[in-house]
Amino acid sequence: MRRYLAMERDADEPTERPDGVGEPIVHRGLWQRHASPITLLMLGTVLALAFAGFAGGQPSPRNESDFGGAALSIKTPAIIRNGEFFETDIIVRAVAPIDEAVLAVDAALWRDMTINTMIPAPADEEFRDHSFRFSYGPLKAGEALRVKIDGQINPPLFAGTRGGIAIYDGKRLIGRQPLRIKVLP
Repeated sequence: MRRYLAMERDADEPTERPDGVGEPIVHRGLWQRHASPITLLMLGTVLALAFAGFAGGQPSPRNESDFGGAALSIKTPAIIRNGEFFETDIIVRAVAPIDEAVLAVDAALWRDMTINTMIPAPADEEFRDHSFRFSYGPLKAGEALRVKIDGQINPPLFAGTRGGIAIYDGKRLIGRQPLRIKVLP
């Protein structure tokens, strides 16, 4: 029946096109054939912010504190992206002798993080007073303890975390360094 109706139409009237065949594409102007300048501007802005360090990936800052009996140096990322691996480098320099060097990491600082390795391994580990405590034995005056910690940011961690890393001589607090890690999606 369609064929019969098409034959009766005027020659000037276009016939019905098969499925999938539409009007031809007409190019009207230069910007309709290429990317929009707004899209290019947005992409350029995102790239500029990333290169400026607002998306993480910059060298980790070193936080140093002198507590009199010992000095504590911590190098860990200040800005990191969710799911990334990170490295923390801790150096404890004993100014005076320390009978039992203990590093204490606030549980809040490691919330939603996976700690993969800690080198060297501590002689003893425990959880007390809302912190993970790692005992490394005695340090003579002038000696240094260097600990490397490798970890990963877990997906639930959003916006960041804060806490501190402290150094103890046994149960006596020598000093505590507060830290904040900003986590981006």
